[in-house]
Amino acid sequence: MIFPIGDDQVKGGSFPFWSYLFIGVNVLVFLFEVTLSQSDLHRFVMDYGAIPKEILNGEDYETLVSSMFLHGGWMHLIGNMLFLWVFGDNIEAVIGNVRYFLFYMFGGFAASATHIFFNMGDVIPSVGASGAISALLGAYLVMFPKSKIKIFVAYFFSSFKVTALYFLGFWIIQQLISGFISLGPDTAQTGGVAWWAHIGGFVFGLVLGFYFRQRYPVQLEESVQ
Repeated sequence: MIFPIGDDQVKGGSFPFWSYLFIGVNVLVFLFEVTLSQSDLHRFVMDYGAIPKEILNGEDYETLVSSMFLHGGWMHLIGNMLFLWVFGDNIEAVIGNVRYFLFYMFGGFAASATHIFFNMGDVIPSVGASGAISALLGAYLVMFPKSKIKIFVAYFFSSFKVTALYFLGFWIIQQLISGFISLGPDTAQTGGVAWWAHIGGFVFGLVLGFYFRQRYPVQLEESVQ
């Protein structure tokens, strides 16, 4: 498996308050999840996950928020939090805390809307911060395309650096391939992942990223070793 573990950092800017708080809340909610019995966990996810059919029926709109803080397992949580930790702080430093909070939340809503559009009759709850984080990745690609991302390869237990353009470009290609496969008759091979939430969030982030890039100047310093 491949994980991002660091990047070049913005000089100055806002302290990434919301990035760290989002990580903390996600971790705390997951720690609560692991204390539940299987039946209670199932009920918890059904109550607070976003179910496309119910949303389209005008029910449980609040789950569009609560679902962003639930995770389906340790690897789901760790992967999302690593991406949030690496890619969130630079964006928050540049655009400021309030704008970052709004961007993150609306990125999550855009991701959920895309997932619901492609899964209108689904009664399976969608959970995870992936959609909102995908919006961060889209904005990061536009705002910091030359930033060096440090990648850890678990199989070889080694790391190397690539530009954000290559890493995130490869990432979104993977999502698109999996997303289109999920539209076919054999959806089992897509692993139950909400690929279109990732794609929708990423596109939302790309669009806002162009605005942020024009509106807020960026200066990076190479900091990953």
